[in-house]
Amino acid sequence: MSDSLTLSVSSPDEAREPFLRLVARAALVDGQHPFNDQALVDAGTGTKSLLLAERGGAVVGAAVVGQGELEFVIDPEWREEGLGRQLLEILLANRGAGASEPLLAWAHGDHPASRKLAAGHGFVAVRTLLQLRRELSEAAPPADAGLPEGFVVGGFRGGRDIEEWVSLNAAVFAEHPEQGSLTADDLRFRMAETWFDPDDFLLLRDARGALVGYNWLKVEPGDEAGEIYVIGIDESHAGQGLGRALMNLGLARLAARGRRQAALYVDGENTRAVALYRSLGFTDHTIDIQYRREPAVRRR
Repeated sequence: MSDSLTLSVSSPDEAREPFLRLVARAALVDGQHPFNDQALVDAGTGTKSLLLAERGGAVVGAAVVGQGELEFVIDPEWREEGLGRQLLEILLANRGAGASEPLLAWAHGDHPASRKLAAGHGFVAVRTLLQLRRELSEAAPPADAGLPEGFVVGGFRGGRDIEEWVSLNAAVFAEHPEQGSLTADDLRFRMAETWFDPDDFLLLRDARGALVGYNWLKVEPGDEAGEIYVIGIDESHAGQGLGRALMNLGLARLAARGRRQAALYVDGENTRAVALYRSLGFTDHTIDIQYRREPAVRRR
């Protein structure tokens, strides 16, 4: 069998089956998914390239690259053979020495092998993403979860909800490099996913009917943990206990959906959000690290 690693650019339809099999194996072994949701959306819409890595006719890895970012994974059955290093070096070579912009890469799980690989190729850790979890019990929060008078929560119903949510989400996450840039098309792509349930997308409106907050839940079949996918409150309504109320409503919904745990992701530097989540019983589960590699012409 040839030891050379080759890359092929595949359409989402062509790559879907081998890619999903590889991702499922990696998630089972590693305890977390090897790609973040935005990378998968970008690959599905064609704004990033989905690459399959093969050796001797077998798919041994995959990568999603584009827009100055990359993520990749090696099939657990093919690890410990230096294929991660080979794949990264091919990706860097394909990018070219003349690239003028920095390159960002996510490592899902702060593993020693990832740190070593990053350091050996000029990457520096620049961002930490925490995954927090807590157990759910039958003693779920009350249905109103302490919601202040005049505010109501309902499920997502499409139509005007799409543009209203995109607008509010962009304002809430204006400083966030991924979440704040989501478009209506990105939302519609997620709405087509098998896990999407409009009743898991909680929208908070004030007495005038204006959208002022949301808690979007992600419940995938077979997972014991349901995810607080993204939660946000209009800054003008901060300090009224709305975030805590929406969190309690989300936890109650996840418990009602039969989940045993609740999970969420949060930037390690978002101290206010981290404090809220820890006060609600969330503890550390895993850590993702984002690395940055400066253009070759700028490195010393």
